[in-house]
Amino acid sequence: MKQLGLFLLVLLAAVYIPCARLQAQDFKVNGVVMEKESKFRIALASISNKRNGYSVGSNDLGLFTITASIGDTLLIIKRGYNDQQMVVNSPKDLIIYLNRGITLNEVVINGESKKQSLDAIKRDFKNKGSFYAGKPSFLSFLFTPITAIYELVGRTPKNARRFNNYYITEMQQTHIDAFFNKSIISTNTGLTGKELDNFMINYRPEYEQSKNWNTYDGLKWIKESYKKYADTAGKPVK
Repeated sequence: MKQLGLFLLVLLAAVYIPCARLQAQDFKVNGVVMEKESKFRIALASISNKRNGYSVGSNDLGLFTITASIGDTLLIIKRGYNDQQMVVNSPKDLIIYLNRGITLNEVVINGESKKQSLDAIKRDFKNKGSFYAGKPSFLSFLFTPITAIYELVGRTPKNARRFNNYYITEMQQTHIDAFFNKSIISTNTGLTGKELDNFMINYRPEYEQSKNWNTYDGLKWIKESYKKYADTAGKPVK
């Protein structure tokens, strides 16, 4: 009986362990990012795996491929849209819908929420051993040479560098959004629809221009820009 019990235990282990390893293995997940209301595909959205730190962008057709395992959580971020999270439940293709952010009061809240989410991913990179976001300082080569070399050649640091660049850009654009968004512009110019969209594209300030702005500076930029727009389009200034 003991031999039979031992045989069954070994048999179960032989079946269970490979299955468990298979379940934990990474695989490639394909997906598409779309706007929920219009079903238009969204290009240049950031898709990050919160477990392994991998981050990719959707292409011109809204398509992406990312490495994941069952149970991983993907964080999807796109400027002008509310952030979305999705759990990977199978290797099947994913369809991810994003909602547009629409109100003035949400700008600061969404910006802070986005910063918290991105900061969490930065902490994940640090927990995986990427202390310098893939950019070790000169002194690190003197005091922690092994870590510094790993930061230059390792896969995790490479992804950390890419993410760090994205993080900086996204935080700068979020800062601009606090002063230059649809709600504020429409309230102060009366523009709507395609005219509003065109104005936002043509007169959006650069980060270097707006990094020290306060509310007054933002409104001043909008009103001066609208005057230029109105003169060009032959519209009365509000």
